[in-house]
Amino acid sequence: MRSHEEKARAFRDLHVGDPFVIPNPWDVGTARVLEALGFPALATTSSGFAFTLGRLDGKATLDEVADHVAAIDRAVDLPVSVDLENGYAADAEGVARAIARVAEAGAVAASIEDYDPGRGLYALDEAVERLTAAVETARGLGYAFLVTGRAENHIRDNPILDDTIARLVAYEEAGADVLYAPGLRALDDIRTVCEAVAKPVNVLLLPGGPTAVEVFEAGARRVSVGGGFAWAALGAMVDAARAVLEGRSVPAPVASLDLRSWLAG
Repeated sequence: MRSHEEKARAFRDLHVGDPFVIPNPWDVGTARVLEALGFPALATTSSGFAFTLGRLDGKATLDEVADHVAAIDRAVDLPVSVDLENGYAADAEGVARAIARVAEAGAVAASIEDYDPGRGLYALDEAVERLTAAVETARGLGYAFLVTGRAENHIRDNPILDDTIARLVAYEEAGADVLYAPGLRALDDIRTVCEAVAKPVNVLLLPGGPTAVEVFEAGARRVSVGGGFAWAALGAMVDAARAVLEGRSVPAPVASLDLRSWLAG
């Protein structure tokens, strides 16, 4: 198994190579499967993980997230990035502590959102202050821990592209290593965002939206799926459960399941 520092260097290097897909497991088993399928890195999903606890997105605690990260990091030899939501903190100092906490758990990167479930989108100056605290903590770790600055407005009822770009530019200036605005769907919007900043841009793949290849051609360096895989799996389970309730046979898996190979070792 690679050391923490080796995983961090590998993750940093991915962002200067070819564009790549970073999928989002929601537990140790799915992390092992995604590693076996050949993905180069993993990112946690806050919504998918919260579901494993029987909760909605945003309802996990930092302690629970740190334990989740540690379990995944122990199970795979891939770099792990963390969906750290808003840092689970009311102030910048709390955000800094959250970065340190997940780094200690084994993460080599984390994203920080500019949204609070109780207050809505942070004012830009407050969002920058919070992100700056995350970046300063990451820089003090002694290895390449990457911080992603997230502009949440497109999924928080404020889909104004100019505001998204203004926020991402400010986060870049504050030291973010990667920039991310979940909810972008139009390739022209993705292209505009990528042209407005110099740092690598992550794009969330959406059902019915552009493919990873199209998003890469528009300028993104990285794509993720958020809770997409978790909801696909849950949908298949619900369909199977309803079939049994209705007196039908359990449906066969859509894909072949090579568990012996995927979970070996």
